[in-house]
Amino acid sequence: MSDSHAAQKGRQSDAGKSGDKRTGPVTFYRQVVAELRKVVYPTREQLMTYFFVVMTFVLVMIAIVSLLDLGLGKLVFAVFTGGDAG
Repeated sequence: MSDSHAAQKGRQSDAGKSGDKRTGPVTFYRQVVAELRKVVYPTREQLMTYFFVVMTFVLVMIAIVSLLDLGLGKLVFAVFTGGDAG
């Protein structure tokens, strides 16, 4: 299926924009450094708080997945062997 004449014309006019020009390595490096200066890094206290929150969440998720795995494993074993697993 071909595009309409208007759609083709729109694509042709977009191809000549000056935004397509590549950035040189020096300009790229300067822009990266400028963006990194804008970054607000967490304090040591915030970092420790984030660490403990993430570790607690991960440990809770590990416990939930482990219990589900154990329970479903016992259920499947009981179904396919016709008796109790333990």
